[in-house]
Amino acid sequence: MGTFLGFAVTATLLFCMAQGEVLFYDFVVNETPIEMLCETNRSVLIVNGLFPGPEIRAHKGDTIYVNVTNLGPYGITIHWHGVRQIRYPWSDGPEYVTQCPIPTNSSFLQKIKLTEEEGTLWWHAHSDWSRATIHGPIIILPVNNTNYPYKFDEQHTIVISEWYARDTKDIINEALASGGDPDLSVAYTINGQPGDSYSCSNGSAYNIMVVQGKTYLLRIIHSGLNEEMFFGIAEHNLTVVGMDGAYLKPLNIEYLMITPGQTMDVLVTANQTLGRYYMVFSPFVDTNAPSNENVTRGIFQYNGTYNHSETPVLPELPGFTNKSDAGNFTIQLRSLNSEEHPSTVPANITRNITITVSVNQQPCPANQTCTGPDGSMHSASLNNISFSAPSISILQAYYNNLLGVYNETFPDEPSFVFDYTGNVSALGEAAIVGNEVLMINYNEEVEIRFQGTNLGAAENHPMHLHGYSFYVVGMGDGNFSDSYVSDYNLVDPPYVNTVGLPKNGWTSIRFKADNPGVWFMHCHLERHASWGMNTVFIVGDGKEKHQKVYPPPSYMPPCTVS
Repeated sequence: MGTFLGFAVTATLLFCMAQGEVLFYDFVVNETPIEMLCETNRSVLIVNGLFPGPEIRAHKGDTIYVNVTNLGPYGITIHWHGVRQIRYPWSDGPEYVTQCPIPTNSSFLQKIKLTEEEGTLWWHAHSDWSRATIHGPIIILPVNNTNYPYKFDEQHTIVISEWYARDTKDIINEALASGGDPDLSVAYTINGQPGDSYSCSNGSAYNIMVVQGKTYLLRIIHSGLNEEMFFGIAEHNLTVVGMDGAYLKPLNIEYLMITPGQTMDVLVTANQTLGRYYMVFSPFVDTNAPSNENVTRGIFQYNGTYNHSETPVLPELPGFTNKSDAGNFTIQLRSLNSEEHPSTVPANITRNITITVSVNQQPCPANQTCTGPDGSMHSASLNNISFSAPSISILQAYYNNLLGVYNETFPDEPSFVFDYTGNVSALGEAAIVGNEVLMINYNEEVEIRFQGTNLGAAENHPMHLHGYSFYVVGMGDGNFSDSYVSDYNLVDPPYVNTVGLPKNGWTSIRFKADNPGVWFMHCHLERHASWGMNTVFIVGDGKEKHQKVYPPPSYMPPCTVS
């Protein structure tokens, strides 16, 4: 990965709303030629000439200002994934939810308020499919004079991405117009390198040089658009110690499964014979929808004297469709729940919400030829509502009491109860298209039960909530039953911002609604989000001044310029 080409200045003066230091970064978004796999060489939108983009590095409690200048051909937004942005949704980033796109040849100064986050997060574009190439790491170090709850010698950041043969904005615009499937990616990359398994890759692969006996912290970020991944290193065990900017109890495993949107902190000790060992990302595909079943390989390479020309050893990873191995990994994750990093799982639930998660089909409009299933158009929904964003920001409409922009009618439960994971062939697959939002009172203790359905091409859905991390208290196959509540983990459930909802299964999460504002909630598979598998949570202000949304900055991108 490249180093940051802009500037990062540390201010010694404490900012009035910051616990730590104040940092400044410049991001410049521009079209830049990238050489990749010969036939797919093209210019793409990236930040500061880097793919992946520049790293933001800070300490817990710092405040970061990023001046984003857009020199690209169309408007973009940037989201700071996993940062709670307490009381400050104005810089959260999803287009037409908290802001309108930053127009070409203009800038937007975004403020990132770090509070409880510690570990690895990331930033990415949140407009169209621009995040395919506009993304990068956020590394949040412990507060000065405190330590990690584990030991390591060196650290490396690993960003897994997907590479497309054409402009991703064109890909999704064409797919939405026709109702068909969008193009698949043609390769996966590790820190911008496709690895040596692709023709015309010129043998390029990301290498980590290691010293025998040392332990390495790998900060793994899945920035890909549409495919979940298994990961492993040949003949080396992994110890997962963190996820989504929070610590976990150390989990010693041979492989992990990571979804788009998730980050994981992993320890690896170089304790094998001197040599070269492949580290491999391989897709997990549990659907009949089209998918890219290529792999990408990097090399975990020992320093020392040995035959460096020998082919590296390959790890043994679960097969592409191995749902049980994917689930077996996920259910083992536990929060650290130590004295320094306690778990505070909500126990007095005041709001129960059930949300069905479905892939749908919409009828083809009259006088149009559609390329979705049986001549229909692909769609997706939450509680049978396929989200359609308005043309101005929901946050700005909410804050300024503008009527007619959204509806406060997203239901707490599905309007129609059926055997969600059974035979649904007799049911219609069309959803209501709308911009309904879910209203939540300040300080409510919320439980959400995500319920997968067998409609359309069912699969695992990585569900991401902006403005919050949440506790994953339960997960299972089939339809949820109230009897499962007694089996919840209320002691040390993982505390994350993105969770995989199992194919034809359920997942229960809990959080305290202590962050007022307008917060996007969506599937992090980009094709599903584009089809409408989204909604918006509006958490109301509390009674006290410190429980209310901050006023907006002096400048927000206008909603009248594309």
